[in-house]
Order: sequence, then structure tokens, then C-alpha cells
Amino acid sequence: MLLAGEAWQVKFRDFQSEAWRLETLPIYRVPQEAEEFARFLSGERFPGPYEDSWTAMIRHCGESGASVGRVHILTRPLSDYLRFEFERYYRHQAPIGEDIRILDVTERENPLPGVEDFWMFDKSEVVLMHYEADGTQINRELYEGDVAPFLEYQRIALAESVPFQEYVKGLDL
Repeated sequence: MLLAGEAWQVKFRDFQSEAWRLETLPIYRVPQEAEEFARFLSGERFPGPYEDSWTAMIRHCGESGASVGRVHILTRPLSDYLRFEFERYYRHQAPIGEDIRILDVTERENPLPGVEDFWMFDKSEVVLMHYEADGTQINRELYEGDVAPFLEYQRIALAESVPFQEYVKGLDL
């Protein structure tokens, strides 16, 4: 089953304990980010602080005992988009409670080769995130099989990654 609009939003509204994502691409072409990304490329920076629906959700989760997290698998040098994502999102979201981690596979073998992007909710429901090679989203698909492999992907990603704030210390973005 494909998810869009309200069917997609309800996943974030209704999860109870955890929303977790694996990100594997060096760029995500998101129409709503196009203007800010262009401004970033022209030299603008985003000092924040930012308050939007995402940060409100992170704060609410922290208050209710739920969590939001992700691991982004990447290689250096960082793409322009990753530098933008770090500046505009990660550096504001991590300090308020989103568990953002980085799995840098520049000088090592990727422990999750071929695993595509996904969201997992409450360790029981998986949504596959399908993208074109250029980072344009194709669709989101509710996975209807056994979630055990995704639990293992999450275990590996968490074990092999470092917290975002640790990763960026001393990095010239």
C-alpha cells in the first residue's frame, strides 16, 4: 500500500514509542527545500533556532517518553546537500532530542550494503522510501512482510554509527 498525504502524516501522529529512519542517499530532492537549498549554495547559513512542526514533534516525544531517531549512511567529501542538511536540520534537531547518528563508510565497508531508506514505527511497522538515483522521491510503501530484517538493520546501523554532534566536531562544513 502506498502512503501519501494524511495516510503518511498519521504515522508520525500515532506512533507510541519510536519513529526511526535509515537514510542512505547523498541528496534528497525535496521541492519544499529547493529555495532554502539554493540560498545555502549561495552562501546563506541558518543559525536558528528553528521551531516548526518537526521540532515540536521531537519536543513532544521527549516529554512523553517516545523517541525519534535516524542514522544517515554517507561518504566524504560531503555532498552540498548533506552540508545543507547538517546546517539546516541536524544541528538544530539533535540538541533538542532527535537521536541523529552518522555512519561514515568513506574508509570502511558499508555494513548495510544494498539496504534502502525506510522509516520504522514502534519496531512493528516499516515504510519503504523509494527514490530515483538523483534523490527524487518516487513513493512511500507500507511494507507488509516480516519486520525482523529491519530490526537487524537498525541494530547494525546504531552499533556502527556515531552521534551527529560527535561526528561534526572539528569538521569544516
